[in-house]
Amino acid sequence: MSSSIPRFAAVSAVVASALAAGLLAGSSSAVAEDAAGVRIHDIQGTTRVSPLVGKQVAGVTGIVTGVRTYGSRGFWIQDPEADDNPATSEGVFVFTSSVPTVAVGDAVSLSGTVTEYVPGGLTSGNQSLTQISKPVITVLSQGNPVPAPVTISSWSVPEEYTPEGDPAAGGSINGLTLDPETYALDYYESLEGTNVRIGSSRVVGATDPYAELWVTVKPWENRNLRGGTVYGSYESQNTGRLQIQSLTPLAQQPFPKANVGDRLTGTTEGPLDFNQFGGYTLTARTLGTVVDNGLERETTDRQHKNELAVATYNVENLDPTDPQEKFDALAKAVVDNLASPDIVALEEIQDNNGAKNDGTVAADVTVKKFTDAIVAAGGPAYEWRSIDPENGKDGGEPGGNIRQVFLFNPERVSFTDRAGGDATTATAVTGSKGRAALTLSPGRVDPANAAWEASRKPLAGEFVFRGRTVFVIANHFGSKGGDESIVSHHQPPTRSSEAKRLLQAQAVNAFVKDITAIDKQADVLVVGDINDFEFSGTTKALTDGGALYPAVKSLPRSERYSYVYQGNTQVLDQILTSPGVHHFEYDSVHINAEFADQDSDHDPQVLRFRP
Repeated sequence: MSSSIPRFAAVSAVVASALAAGLLAGSSSAVAEDAAGVRIHDIQGTTRVSPLVGKQVAGVTGIVTGVRTYGSRGFWIQDPEADDNPATSEGVFVFTSSVPTVAVGDAVSLSGTVTEYVPGGLTSGNQSLTQISKPVITVLSQGNPVPAPVTISSWSVPEEYTPEGDPAAGGSINGLTLDPETYALDYYESLEGTNVRIGSSRVVGATDPYAELWVTVKPWENRNLRGGTVYGSYESQNTGRLQIQSLTPLAQQPFPKANVGDRLTGTTEGPLDFNQFGGYTLTARTLGTVVDNGLERETTDRQHKNELAVATYNVENLDPTDPQEKFDALAKAVVDNLASPDIVALEEIQDNNGAKNDGTVAADVTVKKFTDAIVAAGGPAYEWRSIDPENGKDGGEPGGNIRQVFLFNPERVSFTDRAGGDATTATAVTGSKGRAALTLSPGRVDPANAAWEASRKPLAGEFVFRGRTVFVIANHFGSKGGDESIVSHHQPPTRSSEAKRLLQAQAVNAFVKDITAIDKQADVLVVGDINDFEFSGTTKALTDGGALYPAVKSLPRSERYSYVYQGNTQVLDQILTSPGVHHFEYDSVHINAEFADQDSDHDPQVLRFRP
């Protein structure tokens, strides 16, 4: 999963009428059109929406606490004389659109329009950021001390994540009075725009290409041995996570490179912002120092002679236009970190010219370049099987035509070829007397099912290892694109993408049941990028009726993850086993997701068993 949305894409200011109609409820009609001499806490109010939204304000005073000269340009001001209400923030963002002419420490008086800006737009479900737009600014004095920061710490952030949304407002929390002593999201909202600081904190999300990382201020919260913070259910949000960005342009000061488990030491201080890509974010005027904790990439055990090793690996839009270094690094991982599995199901193999949208669907050049790199890295001469998709029908990067591919080591395992499989023809299950077989191998599972519209169709293959048939179904379920984030104003958030994955899971579950109806002890592995958690409805649908078991659940809870998103270590990639797979060893091999330098954004999974 990767985003193609520019991180600082401009979004039009949200007008008050649209907010009232489409997102926010209860803006006060008793406020005069022009409010003079209001304080910042009057603008922020006690809910997520300003009581002055859409109004002109004048004579708003404060000290400049941060200036942003890139992206959403503007600056933050803070009233040094706070009120006694913990629900009202004393800071606010002033959106200038051009590079601001003020400096940190300036005392200013300004007028402008109070707006509620929704990062990502109204349909994103995101909370809004209270700001002052179209400002007219007067600098009163310079060189003033910045208001003392509020320290965000393990004891200041509540354990509960968020209140339930108001049913009368469509499940929104926007109109609810903030309770910062009870709920973490309310606590952060009560500090929106305020100068805040954190002390030394553990990194739980590695530095990404957009110069940001994630820390936790709660050292014990769902911690695992490698330093991450595990996302284990929809009800156990990790409240201590906080995104860190720098206000200093990268050209002036490179952003530090950090891996999960490193520490951001010293003091990190600056205004608390809210953005589309993570929600509450400390925009650092002063950035701490990263201390390397020495995180190393894992290596799985090599399979024994009579064990079959099956892996799944999302190689993140691999195509021949990628640098040779990417092919070499991925190949080295297969050989060294994954110990050359007997079967490797690859996801996100693109066609022979990648994102060039010219009708090309074949991927033989892509796969040959990869298998050649594996041989060069000292690995086996893998053979491969796949089915080319219809052009533009399987989702993913436009023009890329991603698909699943089976690699297999012919010295260890054989592939049972049954001709006739193509993009639109479904493979089926046949057989009798306890011996199941596929009508097409390789073949696609139920490709005409509407569940697979604009999505990758499952690839089924029949293998033989030491005389025993093994069925492998390689998957890449629909992405989470379109889901509301965990900082949505709807609580719980709307996860619209689950509907498609549920149907996809039901289709795969039914296919597995077709196999086991003929052979109860059949060895079936459902593998791939399921794009959903081990506790999700998707996984429950896959396992319905005991047809499959999610092998990741054989691991301790703290080790169940293949992906890190916004500081949450979580499961997206899975291998599920049929009841015939009695004993196995499972390993989520952590070589990518926790690191700033990644060959893919996913960690591969390996399962070893004796068919």
